[in-house]
Amino acid sequence: MFTIRKATLEDIPLINKLAWEAFPATYKNILTPEQIDYMMDWMYSPENLHKQMTEEGHIYYIAFEECEGAGYVSIQPEGKDLFHLQKIYVIPYYQKHHLGKLLFQQAIRGIKDLHPEPCRMELNVNRENPALGFYQHMGMEKVREEDAHIGNGFYMNDYIMGISI
Repeated sequence: MFTIRKATLEDIPLINKLAWEAFPATYKNILTPEQIDYMMDWMYSPENLHKQMTEEGHIYYIAFEECEGAGYVSIQPEGKDLFHLQKIYVIPYYQKHHLGKLLFQQAIRGIKDLHPEPCRMELNVNRENPALGFYQHMGMEKVREEDAHIGNGFYMNDYIMGISI
């Protein structure tokens, strides 16, 4: 049985720890080790997590099984009626336990709490990521493709997926 709660700044070390378990495992067959290391620093260093939560409007939720962190999701307002599901990851041990679905549903609840009116949620998913099928199963549709330069010669080659909520 999982519980999910909103993260605070005190949870930054836990989010960083969970990211180091989930992110490299997710991308080990898609990205180079160098790009994984670069992206981990770019997205998950304690300093960048702090900036996301205090300056960029990211709201993180952490899933727990008993007292152990199992995964996380973050949402961010992007426009008047647009939100971005920035991150959703489950550590490998808890994959295949429907936690991704629970985190996805939490993202939608979090957005609805912020914005009860109809709106849209979008996310980026690497075009080679098997999670593409999960997002389609959750009702998302491919909106467009994007190749974004993220620095150091690295790119994110993504589908942008969206759902009306």
